[in-house]
Amino acid sequence: MRTALRRVAVWLATATLTVTALVLTNPSAAQAATPAWPTLSGGMSGPNVASAQFLLRHHGQTLTVDGAFTTGTTAAVRAFQTASGLPADGVVGPLTWSRLVVTLDPGASNNAVRALQTALNKYGYGLTVDGAWGAATTSAVTAFKTGRGLTGGTTVGATTWQWLLGDGGGGGTYALVIGRSVLPRSEYDDPHHDYPAIDLPTNSGVTTYAITAGTVGHAGGGCGYGIGITADDGTYYLYCHLSSRAVADGARVVAGQVIGYTGSTGNSTGPHLHLEVRVGGANRCPQNLLLALYDNAAVPAPGTLPTTGCTY
Repeated sequence: MRTALRRVAVWLATATLTVTALVLTNPSAAQAATPAWPTLSGGMSGPNVASAQFLLRHHGQTLTVDGAFTTGTTAAVRAFQTASGLPADGVVGPLTWSRLVVTLDPGASNNAVRALQTALNKYGYGLTVDGAWGAATTSAVTAFKTGRGLTGGTTVGATTWQWLLGDGGGGGTYALVIGRSVLPRSEYDDPHHDYPAIDLPTNSGVTTYAITAGTVGHAGGGCGYGIGITADDGTYYLYCHLSSRAVADGARVVAGQVIGYTGSTGNSTGPHLHLEVRVGGANRCPQNLLLALYDNAAVPAPGTLPTTGCTY
């Protein structure tokens, strides 16, 4: 009996040391992984594109900041890449981002601060994009970093930039509906209770983003404070149970734009985001689409999403 107890004690001690070593040598085991840099290229639009444009201007490139990745932006990216000794492919990927972003501190005043303010506004901070880092920008940076466990005070370095740009979408045709750090990947393949849809459990007040470009229509009834986005390809995306809306009925939105904040309004048993995808009036299972967005993988066409297999 004593021998068996000793073996159990040794096994527990070894397991504890192993887990401790893993956490100490691999901090990401104890916290959410840093999101990947977004990849931007011609034809994309949204706040990440605008941030890249401001950063290109900061580095001396001449271009219009309009959030649209057109030929002018492609030319500016290629010129910047050539000057930085990078392959001039006109695509803003991880290597180009690493050269574009700059370290910023309170009091700075330049186009890089405009890029920072634009990125922060993806998360609902409502900053004036004036390029002057004042008290409001400091407050937004502090809140953003604190919410993600980022260190380094109010300094915005490469890691903070990566979280700002890689989380929450805003880079191209599609964007994740809530920040990648809000929920683990496993929540995005959960079935819905009785018809094709998904319920994403969140706290109230979590920033919610447009999944793609389209026109907003307000929804109510059992949906509570709801928003429907009719995409350019005709797909309809319905968000329900928001605590508040951030866009007007009839407004035009782009992928990654803040549209509201999660809640528990309407027929709801607790705070969560209910999302439906409808093609031709028929509900499709959104799980594969959301998983692709979470993984930064190729996004399936909404019309190819299944109509069954995602309910209890």
